[in-house]
Parts: sequence; C-alpha cells; structure tokens
Amino acid sequence: MSDDGWEKAMDREEPMTSGGEDFARLTDPFRHELLAYCYRMLGSVHDAEDLVQETLLRAWRSYSGFQGRASLRTWLYRIATNVCLRALENRGRRPLPSGLNGPAEDPDTPVAVASPEVAWLQPMPEVLFVSAAPDPASVVASRAGMRLALIAALQYLPARQRAVLILRDVLGWRASEVAELFEVSIAAVNSLLQRARVRLEQDTPGEDELFEPTDPGRRALLDRYATAFQNADIAELMRLLTADAVFEMPPIPTWFAGRRTIGRFLATRVPATPADLRMVPAAANGQPALATYRRHDDGLHHAHSIQVFTLAAEHIARVTSFHDLTLFATFGLPGALPEAGPVAPTGAGNRTSSRPVRPCVIASSERRR
Repeated sequence: MSDDGWEKAMDREEPMTSGGEDFARLTDPFRHELLAYCYRMLGSVHDAEDLVQETLLRAWRSYSGFQGRASLRTWLYRIATNVCLRALENRGRRPLPSGLNGPAEDPDTPVAVASPEVAWLQPMPEVLFVSAAPDPASVVASRAGMRLALIAALQYLPARQRAVLILRDVLGWRASEVAELFEVSIAAVNSLLQRARVRLEQDTPGEDELFEPTDPGRRALLDRYATAFQNADIAELMRLLTADAVFEMPPIPTWFAGRRTIGRFLATRVPATPADLRMVPAAANGQPALATYRRHDDGLHHAHSIQVFTLAAEHIARVTSFHDLTLFATFGLPGALPEAGPVAPTGAGNRTSSRPVRPCVIASSERRR
C-alpha cells in the first residue's frame, strides 16, 4: 500500500482485529523492500529475513502508539534501521575472499582450507526483491542497487553511514526524510552521506553490465559458459573471461585473478566427464547465476555451488562461486536433482521469505574425483 493509501485508511479509522489481520494486510506490501534494505545493511539474506521478522514483530507490538504523523512506510523503515544498527553493533563486515587478501599466484598449489568461521557475504535470489517492483524502470533500479560489488563495498562503511547512503542514493529518499527518520538535522545527514560516498568511491569497482534475463546475447554467453564448464573445455572458458577476470569461492579464502591463472586452476577441478556435472540457471543480485550440481557415488547430482557472474561487454569479468549448501533452499532449488529432465527453481517466486517462517503473532493465517 502506498503512503497515500495508508493515510486514507487512517482517515477511515479502519479497525484492527485482535489477530493482527489488518496489520498484516497493511504491512505485507513492504516486506520485499524491507528485506532488500536489511540485506543491503547486513550482507546476508538469512540475517535479513530474521531482521524483517523482528521489525514487523516490534511494529505490531507498538502499533497502538503509532499516530500516523509519518507514513507507515517511514515508520517501518525507522524500526528496521534501528534493528539493523543494533544487529551490527557486535558484528564485523561480511567480506568476499577478494576483500581479505591478494590473489593466489600459483594455481597448482592446494587452496586454503574453507573458513566457515568467517561470516561471508551471501547472494540474494532476485525473485525476493524484484517481484515487488511496480514497473520496468523500478526493476532496473532495484537490480542496480543489489549488485554484489555494491553490497560488498557497503560492508566497509560504518553502520550509520551505510544506512544513510542506502536510503539516499539507492532508495532515493530526500535528505529531509532521512533526517526525520534518524531524528537529526539535514546537515548531519548530508555530512554522513558525503563521507559514505567518498569511502564507497574508493572501494567500489567500475559498474558491470546490467543483465536482462530476456537478453539473447547475454543468455547465449551464459549458455556457452555452462557448456564449456560441463565439458571441461578450458580453452573455451578462457575465451569467455576477460584478461583480468576474478574467480573466488567463499568460504574458501583463496581466489585467483587473470584468465590464464583461472584456466590452470579450473583444469584440475572441473570434472572431466560431462555427465558428472549439471547446471541450473538462476539469478542473484541483478546478475545471472548458475546452480552447480555434481554427481556422487549414489548416481544423483547433489548441490555443489551457486556461481554468480559479473559481465563486461561480451565477456565474464568475475565469477563468485558460493560453496554454501544452505543457499540452495534460499534459491528454491533442491539439494539433489532427479536423474533426468530439466530443473528450475521451485516455489521461490511465491515466497516473501526463503526459509521456513517462524511462528509470528502478526501473521494473518575440490579436486576431480
């Protein structure tokens, strides 16, 4: 519901039911954008889901004191911001491997042991934030504000600067609106924003291409990559990468730069038999992705990784291969594939949360084997 719609509902003095059904009806339209906001703040789709739940629970508990002086949307963002800032008090930033150290120089040496103790940056399934956009222009803007490079760079900002920059530069709020939300002066907001912009310019690489799922050229590029990867065609993979391409694999801290180095690394990792590997198209953070499955001894293809691609012109500039099996459920993908037949994400498009929702009172109803 728009702010105007909320104000009209207040004018009509629509009653709230004891079960919170009206509250759920009024707040449900904001769930997707609140989830995207919390994700930008935290860098974790799982944490973002938890914080949206907490935001709505707090809003429901304090709803009787809401007097409509601000719009419902602004009020919810104020609660979400406070929840996120509190959550960030004792947490470090969520990095990618390329944000922790330099690239490995020798692809023939063993990679470092995975570091599960590090809270790594996570990708966000596109369906969880794009489906709420009302028009094509908003969809493009939404994708641009979710790029992995941007989310990674935001992690370097202090929490309050991070929130101000997201609200002003990503969501397009006016300085006066942000000042009202933080209960500070417009000058204070502008100061926080300026410092955040300077830091972000230092840490954000150049813009990669926005990818439209219907773009035949970009889809063909990903099809070529998937075919080459499945066939262990290293020469073709190298032709698809930019000269300075990056390949990283969180939670493994080792990463590689340069297509020749990446090619040497993949030559000893990609299965030699095409039947050992299957890849399912996906989308994350406004970028194309492929879910990778590898065949185990039981004959089934089991979840292995989700590769998210950064495109540059007619090539691939970065492959971020997330080796986190919990992400498959987040993307609505099975943990193992049937023996034959195409597979697509199931159910993710109809959910506002990618994990089972906890009871809430506001609810209305490696090397080649």
